[in-house]
Amino acid sequence: MAKRNEASVMEIDDNKSAAVDQINPKFSINVLQLLKSAQMQHGLRHRDYTRYRRYCTARLRRLYKSLKFTHGRGRFTRRALTQTIVTEVRFLHMVLYMAERAWSHAMEKRQLPDGPNGRQRIYLLGRLRKAVKWAILFSQLCAVKGDSRTSLEAEAYASYMKGTLLFEQDKNWETALMNFKNARAVYEELGKYGDIENQVLCRERVEELEPSIRYCLHKVGESSLQTSELLDIGKMEGPALDLFKAKLEAVMAEARSQQAASMTEFHWLGHRFPISNAKTRVSILKAQELEKDLHGSAADLVPAEKKLAMFDKIFSAYHDARSCIRNDLATAGNAENVKDDLNGLDKAVSAVLGQRTIERNLLLVTIAKSKFTKHRDDKGEKITKPEELVRLYDLLIQNATDLSDLVSSGRDKNPEEVMFAEEYALKGLIFRAERCFYLAKSYSSASKRMEAYVLFCHARSVADTALQKLQMTNNPDKTLIMDLKVLSDKCRSNSCIEHAAGIMEEERIPEKLSKGVSTISLTGHEKKEEKFLLEMLDVYESAVGNLNTKAVPHIERFPPPFQAVPCNPIVLDIAYNSIEFPSFENRMKKDKKGIFSRLWR
Repeated sequence: MAKRNEASVMEIDDNKSAAVDQINPKFSINVLQLLKSAQMQHGLRHRDYTRYRRYCTARLRRLYKSLKFTHGRGRFTRRALTQTIVTEVRFLHMVLYMAERAWSHAMEKRQLPDGPNGRQRIYLLGRLRKAVKWAILFSQLCAVKGDSRTSLEAEAYASYMKGTLLFEQDKNWETALMNFKNARAVYEELGKYGDIENQVLCRERVEELEPSIRYCLHKVGESSLQTSELLDIGKMEGPALDLFKAKLEAVMAEARSQQAASMTEFHWLGHRFPISNAKTRVSILKAQELEKDLHGSAADLVPAEKKLAMFDKIFSAYHDARSCIRNDLATAGNAENVKDDLNGLDKAVSAVLGQRTIERNLLLVTIAKSKFTKHRDDKGEKITKPEELVRLYDLLIQNATDLSDLVSSGRDKNPEEVMFAEEYALKGLIFRAERCFYLAKSYSSASKRMEAYVLFCHARSVADTALQKLQMTNNPDKTLIMDLKVLSDKCRSNSCIEHAAGIMEEERIPEKLSKGVSTISLTGHEKKEEKFLLEMLDVYESAVGNLNTKAVPHIERFPPPFQAVPCNPIVLDIAYNSIEFPSFENRMKKDKKGIFSRLWR
């Protein structure tokens, strides 16, 4: 009997819970998937936080209007969002996008070119606090109104926002670490279930959180990770890592400033130039660190696009150093020794900047040459023309000439400077040979055989001269010697081809003339009749042509051809002279003759 009573009580409780679920249904939101799709589609694929913030604002405006949750027509009075108001899932979306709007606004301030100043940083922290406030409210509402998975994702989202705020504030690293670990644990568990797309998103989120966790461990002191090793962590991509990268850049700037305190001289071609300005030291150190990554052992594995971006950062750092040096020159006064040191340092930095410019242009030449030998594929990849390589070698010749003139411009030159100037003068000669070769290629593509033959012969002579000079140096570059030999062989083979092609064209001239004379007619050259689509609508025949050809579609003649139009007939009006018209003299006004009439004229 007691068992029956217990069973009936359990059935009643189950019925009550089912009735409660029907009255208050649980909402389901895939938070991570929703945010990831919105971020990638509205700006964050290219780190455009302004666009994403505007999208969140527009999305909130639509939600307010559709839910009729406006805050008054005249004076703004904010309506509190409580559990009783949340009757559908769009209310939860509204709270989530409020947090996202505040977060994207803070990240927009973080992405300023010169970084946020004092007032902007205060505003940035205020927006992050608002993001944390809305994220916590979202987590609380999802705990009551959402299902278990939605509640877990909302809790992880709130933990991530709390950790982001503490991460930006540079304090409470233990609490930030705990929040990041909580978020990571939730995403690790959620990544074990659901569809494949959701599992991939959760794993990506875990990988994005890992650098922030390692950085917090580094700040707490529980990790043996060095500051320089943090750069390897920052090579990952993702919106969650932008704040970490900004923090990492600040840390590396601090490390450079500490390292710059021990840097007192700049060594270049046997000279030692003292560096007194701290900003100059930091800029030079930044450029040297980037050069190590560019010329390191793993440089071959770095893609060309990333190398170009690294060159841009190197140029920016050296330009900053030159501007600091020239500001010091302007304020040096009459101290001749200080001026000489600053002038020498400026010359050395300018020479290093010229070397990196030549290296960057050589990288562009390598990319262009790889596309020069390719054929057009199905993707429509652009093929390099010989004129583009000629332009790049023009830049290289100018860069080598400027660098050689800069180094040889001083009065007392040491042997290292002389060798450096001779080396780049020789490189300029090699660049001239390459330029002449590709200029001949451009003439060859235009079927100008005589000019191409002369240019190929001249390029071969210049390449042979450069090869002789290079072999006479103390430590010749074997790779460069092989490249010059290949260039000389190419010039010889292409000159033979152009010579043979020119002879063949001369042999064909009489044949072409005789053929042309034999086909001359009094009616002129008869063109091939072209059929257009509008002229043969009753015939099923394509007027577009093949996809692989550049033929113009034959739809209608444009401009339209001239047509004979009948003119108006000439009418000779011979009846005019035979018509007698009535007289109108009686109706005409007659002139009054007299004394008084003259006065009234």
